[in-house]
Amino acid sequence: MAAEDRLRTYRARRDFGRTREPAGRAAGTGAGGDGPRFVVQIHDARRMHFDFRLQVGDVLRSWSVPKGPSDDPGDRRLAVPTEDHPLEYEEFEGVIPRGRYGGGTVIVWDRGTYEPLSHDRGGHPVDFAESLERGHATFRLRGAKLHGAYALTRFRDGADGEEAWLLVRKGPARPGAHGTPDPRRARSVRTGRTLAQVAAADGER
Repeated sequence: MAAEDRLRTYRARRDFGRTREPAGRAAGTGAGGDGPRFVVQIHDARRMHFDFRLQVGDVLRSWSVPKGPSDDPGDRRLAVPTEDHPLEYEEFEGVIPRGRYGGGTVIVWDRGTYEPLSHDRGGHPVDFAESLERGHATFRLRGAKLHGAYALTRFRDGADGEEAWLLVRKGPARPGAHGTPDPRRARSVRTGRTLAQVAAADGER
């Protein structure tokens, strides 16, 4: 499916005359030479949550993670799928106006590249988009804050309600693993600002 089609829901929910969120370019912007991208944004909306996004082709596949990703393998984080976002959303940081879809403050908590790790039972690599469709995908994050192997596993398919996944760190715990930081004290990897500082500087338009 072309990026233009995959962004239909994203665009339908937003008035780009009122929000500074990117509308997205046309299809054809793929992964760079260092590999596909990921970004984790903290979103102080109606409910505080983390948005976990993985580049798959020309869009960012997205999940809302209420408690945020953890570097502790003992933490099993609920991840609820949301609409695909444009690749440019990796850079978005600011205030979505109150009353708009997703109204609230957003910071870029972490970003970097990831390496797909999904294999079939015979040990052969599986296309990453296909592994997500099957409901289980593994990948290695190379971010400023998050490092190592993670897995996304679908445990509720949405047939009778909301689709839901688990996001889990794989392998042994990293030295100094600390779970997830307090989102109100966390700082943007892009600008070094907190949610409060972004809200005060950007305000509402």
